[in-house]
Amino acid sequence: MNTTPSTESASTESASTESATEPSTTPDETALELLVHGVGGTTPQEMLDDPQTVRVSGDDTAAVFRRGEDADAEDRPDDYRGKPVPEAYVWCNLTSGNGSRALWLLLLPFMVANLSHWMRPNARRKSRNVRLYGLLVRLVSLTLTVLLVGAACEVALDLTAWQCAGTAACAEQRAWLGFLSVDAHGGGGWWSQPGRRLALASLVPTALAVLLWYLSHRTWSAYETQRPLPHMPEPTDGEVDNALGRPGFWYGRRLVARLRSAHTAAGFLTVAAAVGTSAARFDREAGGPALLDVLGWVIVAALAAGTLAVIGVVVHRGRKENRVDDTLDRTVVRFLPYASLALLAVTMVYAAWSRPGWHSSGRLPGDATFGGIALVQGALVIVLAFVAHAIYRTARDPRTALRGLGGPATAMLACALGGVMTGGIAQRVADWLDGTSGLIKGPPVLLSWQASVIPPLLIVLAVLCAALAWRTARIKKRETVQVAADYHLDAKPGDTTEPPDAARTERIAGTRARAALTDKAPLMIGVVSSVTLLLGALAIVGAWTTGKVPATAFQGSYAIVEGAAESAQALGSWLIGLGFILFVTWGRRAYKDASARRTIGILWDVGTFWPRAAHPFAPPCYAERAVPDLTWRMATWTQATGGRLILSGHSQGSVLAAAAAWQLHPSVRKRVGLLTYGSPLERLYGRWFPAQFGPEALASLHRQVDCWRNLHRGTDPIGGPINLPGECGPQVDHAALLDPLAYGRTPQHPLPAPILGHGDYQADPVFAQERARLLARLKPGGVPQQRPDAEGGQAEGEQAVQGSSGRSSA
Repeated sequence: MNTTPSTESASTESASTESATEPSTTPDETALELLVHGVGGTTPQEMLDDPQTVRVSGDDTAAVFRRGEDADAEDRPDDYRGKPVPEAYVWCNLTSGNGSRALWLLLLPFMVANLSHWMRPNARRKSRNVRLYGLLVRLVSLTLTVLLVGAACEVALDLTAWQCAGTAACAEQRAWLGFLSVDAHGGGGWWSQPGRRLALASLVPTALAVLLWYLSHRTWSAYETQRPLPHMPEPTDGEVDNALGRPGFWYGRRLVARLRSAHTAAGFLTVAAAVGTSAARFDREAGGPALLDVLGWVIVAALAAGTLAVIGVVVHRGRKENRVDDTLDRTVVRFLPYASLALLAVTMVYAAWSRPGWHSSGRLPGDATFGGIALVQGALVIVLAFVAHAIYRTARDPRTALRGLGGPATAMLACALGGVMTGGIAQRVADWLDGTSGLIKGPPVLLSWQASVIPPLLIVLAVLCAALAWRTARIKKRETVQVAADYHLDAKPGDTTEPPDAARTERIAGTRARAALTDKAPLMIGVVSSVTLLLGALAIVGAWTTGKVPATAFQGSYAIVEGAAESAQALGSWLIGLGFILFVTWGRRAYKDASARRTIGILWDVGTFWPRAAHPFAPPCYAERAVPDLTWRMATWTQATGGRLILSGHSQGSVLAAAAAWQLHPSVRKRVGLLTYGSPLERLYGRWFPAQFGPEALASLHRQVDCWRNLHRGTDPIGGPINLPGECGPQVDHAALLDPLAYGRTPQHPLPAPILGHGDYQADPVFAQERARLLARLKPGGVPQQRPDAEGGQAEGEQAVQGSSGRSSA
């Protein structure tokens, strides 16, 4: 983003504004500024700039705070004439609270898949393609659950119970496998039969499925059951029907419960299939017991029926947003997981039945399952891309990320993350069990092929980064000239400022150039996801056609090809192992260290804003707690006092503020002014989530709230202008603020001013001036003044229009 800052920061603008629109306060009027922090979290003491704060409302997870001296501000309105009472809403513990948040790292692919659901392009009307888009994302999410549980089955059942415990030499190296192992003559104890080993080992993936259910149910009880502020759907009156304003948008209790039951059942069925189909395959051989053969077919049929039931539940119902849906589908929620668990128990008993002639060798039958999952995922992503493109054509917007393909690209990345986690776990466990001895076959061939495509992908990524670095250097050179113009660095007679400093100029220009890299995120994600899809398809073809790992498959070919295959396989295995180690280390550190949890919490701040509409095992949506908190606070305070309220949001807090404003009743919105700064509303959310934050939605929000001002800097890599079309744009966006406030040492800034980037917007005098302008626009009792026009109202040296009882159309 390359925006030219305004050099006339605040003095001319505020002087004319404040003289023309001095707030008409009354003795019983109180104004409130409700501050909402951004990513990474903070403390109420930092937000309110006071060491003595008191909690006004809320709990240890999220709460509203005031300075101690402001606790009874409503009882002393004369003390606050002409200034608002500051109040801070602190929500950081929703994403970085106790140590159990470290377990959320396991849910990263699920979170990314859930994001892809909300990246649907904007549509002129709800159509079959819109419903099909959501259905396809839910199916992709279901495959991720099967993939993760399948990875646990690969580690526990195949590598450990089937291969290592079934090989005497491998089991001898692991004393804890002694009771499961066979001796050199193929004999052993009661547990040494393959079916019994598989039945016992199946407790590990079953425990994983139960853990996922527990995490989802626990967070569901804390987040999805928070009731939003009651209100009826509002007549549109020509306005855009934005989903964020619907009564049930932030109440996903019913859908998450249904999806949780379906995904839990899918996990149990995956384990049952891994245990039961292997035993059934042995029983189908000639000479096997007829009863066991029949029972095997019954179990296979039950598995097929359970799979169809799970898919039916996932496909059947999407979200209901027009009302708060308290209904729980108890038959589905309770019956489906319990029935699947019962089938798993029967399958374990069936597999543990004595089969003296059954011996394990090679890999566990069914190792081609991973290839099937990858193939289904690729097909779903391709179909999703066609559907997204069809939706995008109905409402084209060039600002939309990847021309509407952001959702499919993100879904592809979710599948890739799942594949990397699966391969990393399997490869590391195989190395731990066997090392380089070659006593066992190791993980499925496909996982080696998938690891081998990581080096080529990194090469493509390195080339892309080099191109972006070259582009950034060009922007930096251009910004160097712009910095000189912005700060008027041409020497003038009698000038007391320091002469231009080349290093200082380059730092400012470099910060601006690097901040613009954010706008290239769609390019990077599009390239990475496309290359991942192509390389993933080649990996499936290579694994299925050769049945060998890449290094073996290319033996005897050209020397350069053989060397490249060996290098890719070795380097890919090393990289995926390193990634697994870093993943575990990061999770362990986050469990013990609160500061590390806050760092990881930044990832959750961005990724878990949206409700769990596609994957119930994704980390919980904190906005389903935060948005009702904000709306309840604003509605009850304005009802009790009739005062004016400024909703002030920084960074991600501005997104929460906008979502909360959409949930307010129109009579409350008339008393609320919106002040956003460092806001990603258009730069990130408007491009990646156009159906909810596109130009039409943001323009509609501007018309529905009484007044809205947005502050941004050219050095900010996250925030940016709202860029509303037509005359709405200058009414919302202030010209880009200078950063730093002063180039060198001046009488006003005798010490060097820092480059603030994304933080500390309150340090700029413009912040207080724009807040005063918003308060001047608002009048007690919800009667707003007339909006200033686009030309005279927001230009430099603007004059505010005198108060009017009417509300202009902006």
